[in-house]
Amino acid sequence: MLEVSALTKSFDGFLAVNRVSFRLEPGEILGLIGPNGSGKSTIFNVVAGMYRPTAGSIRFQDAEIGGLPAYQVCRLGVARTFQIPRPFPKLTLLENVTAAAFFGPADPPIASAAREKARAALDLVGLPTDPNAPIDGLGAAGLKKLELAKALATRPKLLLADESLGGLDPDEMDQAADLLSRIRKEMGVTIIWVEHIMGVLMRVVDRVLVLDHGEKIFEGSPAACATDARVAEVYLGRRHAKAVPRA
Repeated sequence: MLEVSALTKSFDGFLAVNRVSFRLEPGEILGLIGPNGSGKSTIFNVVAGMYRPTAGSIRFQDAEIGGLPAYQVCRLGVARTFQIPRPFPKLTLLENVTAAAFFGPADPPIASAAREKARAALDLVGLPTDPNAPIDGLGAAGLKKLELAKALATRPKLLLADESLGGLDPDEMDQAADLLSRIRKEMGVTIIWVEHIMGVLMRVVDRVLVLDHGEKIFEGSPAACATDARVAEVYLGRRHAKAVPRA
C-alpha cells in the first residue's frame, strides 16, 4: 500500500529525516516511535503532503505522492490527525466533521452526503451526532475523538494517527487504543501510529519502526523491539538498559 524509499527531509541544513525506508501492507498497524525530535512528525508531514521531501520517494497504491499538496494526498486516501486538536470553536461537532468530509477521495460530496459521512464517523468514535451538539466541554479524550472523526470522515485508506493518547488517563488510553483497532477492523483502514505510551502501543501494532536523530534504527515485531539493545539504549536513553516496556 505504502512504500517509502530513502526519504530525506532537511530544513536550512538541518537533517530531520535521513534516508528512511519502509513498506506498509494493507490492513497493518505500524507503530512509529522514537525520542522527541527523532523525525516522527516530520515523516507524517511529508507523507501527508504538508512538507515536500528533500529527496527520496513516497509511493501510495503505486502512485508517487511525494511533493503533492496535502489536499491532493487526502483525496487519494491518506488522512492524518494532529497531536494538538484545533477544531473550529464556533462550529458544532457535526459541522466540524462535515467540513473535513469534503476533502475525501473522489469528487467532493454534496452537503447531505458529507453530513452522513460525518455522522458515521462521529458514531464510530462515540461522539454525539446531534447537529446542535457543541464542542464545549469535550475534554482531552473528546477532542482526540473529534480529531479522529475528522480524519475518518474523509474515508481514508491510510490513517496517520499522531499521538492519539496524549493527555488521556489510563482508562481513556485503553479506549483510544481499542478504537484504533476497531477502525482497522470495521473500516479496513491501514494505520501508522506515532505514540510515546509504549505499553499501550505494543499491544495493538503489528510492527514497530524506531527512529533516532532522523534515522531508522529498528524495524520488526513488538516482541523483537522489546528486547533490542539499541532501541533500549537510544529510545530510553539508558546505556545499560536491556529492554523497552512491554505491553
